Amino acid sequence: MHAPTLSSQFSTPAMDEVFSVSRQMEYMTRFEWALLFSLEANGIASSGAASAMEPLLDAKFVDPLSLAEEERLAGNLAIPFVRALTGAVRLRDEEAARYVHLGATSQDVLDTALVLQMRDALALLRSDLQRLEGALAQLAREHAGTILSGRTWLQDGPPVTLGLKIAGLLAALRRHQERLEAAGTRAIVLQFGGAVGTLAALGDKGTAVSAVLAQKLELAEPLLPWHTQRDNLVELATCLGLLVGTLGKMARDVSLLMQTAVGEVFEPAAEGRGGSSTMPHKRNPVASAAILAIATRVPALVSTLLHAMIQEHERGLGGWQAEWKTLPEIFCLTAAALSRANEIADGLEVDQDRMKANLEATNGLVLTEAVSVALAEFVGRAQAHELMERAAKKAIQSKKHLRAVLLEMPEIRQHLSDSEVDHLLDPKNYLGSAQEFIERVLGGADASH
Repeated sequence: MHAPTLSSQFSTPAMDEVFSVSRQMEYMTRFEWALLFSLEANGIASSGAASAMEPLLDAKFVDPLSLAEEERLAGNLAIPFVRALTGAVRLRDEEAARYVHLGATSQDVLDTALVLQMRDALALLRSDLQRLEGALAQLAREHAGTILSGRTWLQDGPPVTLGLKIAGLLAALRRHQERLEAAGTRAIVLQFGGAVGTLAALGDKGTAVSAVLAQKLELAEPLLPWHTQRDNLVELATCLGLLVGTLGKMARDVSLLMQTAVGEVFEPAAEGRGGSSTMPHKRNPVASAAILAIATRVPALVSTLLHAMIQEHERGLGGWQAEWKTLPEIFCLTAAALSRANEIADGLEVDQDRMKANLEATNGLVLTEAVSVALAEFVGRAQAHELMERAAKKAIQSKKHLRAVLLEMPEIRQHLSDSEVDHLLDPKNYLGSAQEFIERVLGGADASH
């Protein structure tokens, strides 16, 4: 559980609830109830056994605090939980209590409860991701023609459009959605193998019990138990890490564009948002800061899961346990990052006048490539590049606009007229395929590459 003071930064209330102790207990109980149902359906448990457990599905029969103490001694939560559940069932049906947890092991109930929690978590993330995609698509449409400097190595380069920047982000998010769907299909599956993955305690009915159990929990059934084969879980966590990385990229760009010397876009304004305790004039990129903090933390957590894959034989020692807090934390952090990204996208403020002013402040230097490409048709690429290097250097030293410098150079004038120079130095004439790229993304064309 996250401390309340940190929850707003590193999780969301909905995701905290998904990975709460109460939700875990409910799903552990549901696993045991579905198992009892399956045992009964396969003629192993007594008739009515599952019905005896049904009133306990809200998991109110157990006190999480008392379980925590027992968990420390037992090594995992399932052992004291099953003991408490068996006792609660016994009070209702002595015969049914004999079959509680039959054929299963602690890891079965804990892993399957986690899978059910992850199913809920993915539904939340899917909803927030779709919301973000919708907001970004709208911004890309609105700003398809909003021109600003492209930046390379944090230096101004040729012009791009804000719509293009946003379309790039949107295409990446769609790829993440595809990855999450595919990884979720592989990870959201039943875990049921018994002590060493053979279901030997069920004799020749192991696979039949497993099939009914999976159906009752509305989970896919894997080819075989995966106690120490954790690749599907880690794949899903890695996909979340990739998503958070893209959200971090978004936050980095927004915060850089919010810098005082740039001032081209801003996070939404609100009373008390982004202020400073000592500098009343400041407007800090608080949502971006939260996302960047998350994007800094998640890679190490994914790395933990990658390290934890090296588990021993049929049941792991330490690696499995390392997942217990790590995987839920990745989900919680991802939910928080998506929430803050939605805040930014829903209320992004764009200063087009500042973008234009920043472009003009370069005195045309960001369009040296445009002029060089045009000159190359007459003098070749190498000479054109050399000429524009000289022109740029002169413009910087003299603090003149590049246009004035070009019109003073005979080597330029003999090939380009005044109107041609003006055309080349107009940012809107050097956007290449930007509009087509935006339309590809907004038109729903394949953005997977």
